[in-house]
Amino acid sequence: MNAWITEFINQFGYLAIALLIALENVFPPLPSEIILTMGGFMTTTTTLNLGGTVVAATIGSLGGALILYALGRQLTVDRLSRLLRHRLFQLLGFKSDDAQKAVDWFNRHGTAGILYGRCIPIIRSLISIPAGIAQTPLPKFCLLTIIGSTIWNTILVGLGAWVGQSWHKIVVIFDEYTTVAIIIMAIGGLYLAYRWYQKRIKKD
Repeated sequence: MNAWITEFINQFGYLAIALLIALENVFPPLPSEIILTMGGFMTTTTTLNLGGTVVAATIGSLGGALILYALGRQLTVDRLSRLLRHRLFQLLGFKSDDAQKAVDWFNRHGTAGILYGRCIPIIRSLISIPAGIAQTPLPKFCLLTIIGSTIWNTILVGLGAWVGQSWHKIVVIFDEYTTVAIIIMAIGGLYLAYRWYQKRIKKD
């Protein structure tokens, strides 16, 4: 994978970085850590510079995020409510009004996640979908996405340029960070699901 990414960036420069990062946002398995740290390293060996690389990566991040945001906008509260009326969700304890409750919660507390979530693996891509479902105002979504993405991109591009040919070591470190983040999110998700289910049982 590294070879073709390097060749692609060598051929198309900032455009390649923007496109790769946009794809990474839509398809999280494509690792931004490799693209950004490699891009940072290439600023020391090619005509690319740090500022341009960060800007290109941020443009790509916003582009990919907007695609998922648009998909989220199609999942309206009414559509989610109809989905939750399905027998399977009813057996799991969901109710049709849970969709509106979830959107209300996101509007009260979740918009900050658009900013902070851009620095958390997996979440940095998926956070755009609930933002779309909650109808987060587009200017606000774009602003928070740009700020969060700029922070993430600057860190990784800067580290790639700093360590030079050892950029792959940064990828290993962030792979471990990703694993830890996924484990913590899984545990947190299970705990929240348990608490929610317990409350639902008590109400019923």
